[in-house]
Amino acid sequence: MKKIPFYKYHCLGNDFIIINQLRNKISIPKPGKLALEICSRNSGVGADGILILSRSKKADCRMEIYNSDSSWAEKSGNGLRIAAAFFYSQFSRKREISLETATDIARTEIIRAGKIDFSIKVSLGRPKFEAAIVPIKSKFKYHINRPAKICGKSLDITALSVGNPHAVLFVDNFEFDWKRQGREIETAPIFPNRTNVEYVKIVNRTKLILNDWERGAGATGSSGTGAAAAVAAGAINGLIERRAEVKFPTGSLLINWTVEDDQIYLTGPVRFICRGVFFFDIK
Repeated sequence: MKKIPFYKYHCLGNDFIIINQLRNKISIPKPGKLALEICSRNSGVGADGILILSRSKKADCRMEIYNSDSSWAEKSGNGLRIAAAFFYSQFSRKREISLETATDIARTEIIRAGKIDFSIKVSLGRPKFEAAIVPIKSKFKYHINRPAKICGKSLDITALSVGNPHAVLFVDNFEFDWKRQGREIETAPIFPNRTNVEYVKIVNRTKLILNDWERGAGATGSSGTGAAAAVAAGAINGLIERRAEVKFPTGSLLINWTVEDDQIYLTGPVRFICRGVFFFDIK
């Protein structure tokens, strides 16, 4: 039995548990198993995933992500902002914090900081629409508003990567079993690494409503990279502007895909929930 200290935060209901290895390295030979157990809503602390923070030679710290189903993830927009809030609170009062991920170095900015509430901006890099990069098995070089056959149905999908894979579908309403369909799309054979799924209802040129199916976690309160993918997909299809509010059932995130540097910036709230110790049976 191993005692694992933890901190828990959420971004509009998308909750993560931080395992801090920046000062005292905790040996975790099975991080996927830890994620599965500690993220359980019934027998653990409960979360959509864990963030393991460790030292980095390239940035202020390194962030590694494991989903609640034990799978590893490349990136998380909300996770990055949570990691920045934690680093700011525990280690440094500087307003700009860099975080190393599996795909790049993400830059975050503390817009507002309180004792438990924060507003944080993060750069998610350039969206990539090349099918081979997403990846999606497609006969098209760019799978933008193209049909994909999934579970016997033909669905129009815009596929892209914002550091992790996304499939975006534009809908008139959410009066269908989008969770079941999202699960089917996530694990469809055309997505070799599985995919996140976004269902987008456009309100106007600068506002959209989003329901998100997270790869490895299911339906979550919100998704940072999901919001970014939704705006990028809407803009590339000429449906919305490059700067837009993304409204979830739990609140809103602001996305800005800038023309000047071709970067997607995500701004939104972060809240600290609690801290504690989890008893992890490592066997």
